[in-house]
Amino acid sequence: MNSTELLKIQDLRTAFYDGKTKKDAVRGVSFSVNKGEILGIVGESGSGKSVMMKSILGILPSNAKVESGEIVLNGKHIEKLSEKELRKIRGKEIAMIFQDPMTALNPLKTIGDHLIDLLVRIRGMNKAEAKKEAIEALRSVGIPSPEKRLDQYPHEFSGGMRQRVLIAMALCCKPQLLIADEPTTALDVTIQAQILQLLKKLKQDNNMSITLITHDLGVVASLCSRIIVMYAGMIMEEGTAEEIFYRPKHPYTKALLESIPRLDDEEKQRLKPIKGSAPSLSDLPKGCPFAGRCPYTFEKCYSEMPNYKHFSPTQRSMCWIAEKVGESNG
Repeated sequence: MNSTELLKIQDLRTAFYDGKTKKDAVRGVSFSVNKGEILGIVGESGSGKSVMMKSILGILPSNAKVESGEIVLNGKHIEKLSEKELRKIRGKEIAMIFQDPMTALNPLKTIGDHLIDLLVRIRGMNKAEAKKEAIEALRSVGIPSPEKRLDQYPHEFSGGMRQRVLIAMALCCKPQLLIADEPTTALDVTIQAQILQLLKKLKQDNNMSITLITHDLGVVASLCSRIIVMYAGMIMEEGTAEEIFYRPKHPYTKALLESIPRLDDEEKQRLKPIKGSAPSLSDLPKGCPFAGRCPYTFEKCYSEMPNYKHFSPTQRSMCWIAEKVGESNG
């Protein structure tokens, strides 16, 4: 683990069990999160993005388990820690914002109770100190009249304001790494932009690392310095934002880019949906998982899993003909 890395994942594998059926949700994933960066993790629903991050936090459902792999946070192997030891790290060193703020907040507790209880438990404050800190936390995420809002319940907040509350709760504990799981999915475009700008500002103000999980490449375009593209539980491609958007080397990355509208198109172009659907996790193909939907496929793609090809110190692609894919850009 080098000095710039905050989190390092090596060959992580996570599976779900349903009776005798095993579903491989995360398959040999390796990557790192650097100190003070915003890393985007993109891919369609079911690609393994959220499961991967829940594996890191140790909050998987009872029918899932991490089969193997190393998870190193600040030089500590957290995959070897007990549940009690993990609880000390969650919130304090690494925190997660979930995508649905209504289910993440207890409707019977005031916003103040949510924040104060957290500060008492994680940071050992007394209630008076915690209340002052809670007010400042709400103010820092742009919630007006925080003293009054502290006594209100989640249903009295709009979707965007509830999402801000979740961000305030995560920030209260001053984590070094914030995982934001689809933080703007249920919000309208204007509120989306505000939440993304808020994350950007918080990263700058606190030198915090952020991992942003999303199915929307448009969301990561202006926010992330590096992007990981996932499909069927594997990393298909990784690179800087510039490499992914302007020099993609994997057919799946290209397909994702072609399926989103672009403001710089000179004429109206039809969006290209990705044909077909992702393979079942209980019946994964022998070769490349994207082969059944890929326009570049040849025989080897179905029979052998490709190795990563490296195109720069920051860009790699899991494709047999990544060079050819790169030549077709533009």
